[in-house]
Amino acid sequence: MSKIELKNIDKFYGSNHVLKGLNLVIEDGEFMTLLGPSGCGKTTTLRVVSGLESPQNGNIFLDGKEIVNAKELFYAPPSKRELNLVFQSYALWPHMTVYKNVAFGLQIKKIPSTEIKRRVENALERMQILQYQDRYPSELSGGQQQRVAIARAIVTVPKILLLDEPLSNLDAKLRIDMRSELKRLHQEMGTTVIYVTHDQIEALTMSTKVAIFFEGVLVQVASPMDVYKNPATLKVADFIGNPRINFVEAKAKLEGGALTVSSDLGIFRYEQKDFTGNEMPQNGEFNCVLGVRPEQLGLNEHAETSVEAVVYASQPAGSETLVQVQVKNTRLLVKQLGIVEWALDEKVTIGINPALINVFNKETGYLLKYAV
Repeated sequence: MSKIELKNIDKFYGSNHVLKGLNLVIEDGEFMTLLGPSGCGKTTTLRVVSGLESPQNGNIFLDGKEIVNAKELFYAPPSKRELNLVFQSYALWPHMTVYKNVAFGLQIKKIPSTEIKRRVENALERMQILQYQDRYPSELSGGQQQRVAIARAIVTVPKILLLDEPLSNLDAKLRIDMRSELKRLHQEMGTTVIYVTHDQIEALTMSTKVAIFFEGVLVQVASPMDVYKNPATLKVADFIGNPRINFVEAKAKLEGGALTVSSDLGIFRYEQKDFTGNEMPQNGEFNCVLGVRPEQLGLNEHAETSVEAVVYASQPAGSETLVQVQVKNTRLLVKQLGIVEWALDEKVTIGINPALINVFNKETGYLLKYAV
């Protein structure tokens, strides 16, 4: 069991309040990705869990056992937390070969040499660096050194694996390969993983849960698809997704328990079963923002609702085509699979499924209506 609970964690660096009342539960065997822009507090969270940093307030529990109690100044040392940490800076021993770097943790545990050899070679092969086992870190590229660091972390099959942007130094193709390996390793080992990244593609493709941070505040924790389909706030919606989500200004009115929304895309009516539970404004009409993903819009396709538009610009990109269209006073981005040719100012219809639209309160930024 490797359940981690963080309760009311505050971390300051001088007067800089980096983590603000953080409450987060990471279940046993979960792959939790901490996602957010630079400086949002995700790496600090990792360091607090690992024991490399001590919070000024709050408690941390590992499988129900307290490992941090800031009020009583109790901080269990990193060696007592049964975890491995992969740094962005590799932290390899320069006087040891790749093989010896990876084998070191197993040798400390007095594991038989034949078993060490099998496990080290398996880890190096997974990281596609078995051929470099006799080289020293100084003879490797940055990406190769990073893969050695990952191999060293996974070879001991730790209860908890902490990864701080471990793929940031790899080229695009290798990054995809390593995502697959890490995801498969997680499923095979059942290790609890906490993974820090600012790359939303990594978060969406690898995680079982994603925790999104902005300016030291945890804004949303959910499965990758829940975060993508139903971002908790306008800020999360704007951060998640490539290409970015379309935002459409709208007016809304709550009557008889139903929400009527009017915008350049049309008039839509939603029932209470679709509401999030966030406080709904009550006084007549109020301003809201609609969120609709580019791939959820269709060009000249049959749909439940459609509106007329003209093509503003078309951008073929091989596997997909991005098309900007103008609907009255609103410009939208539409994503189509494959190469599709569109003429400038060509008249088209935009197909819309109202059920897939998010509705946000413009004033508070909170999600009011789920996409189904």
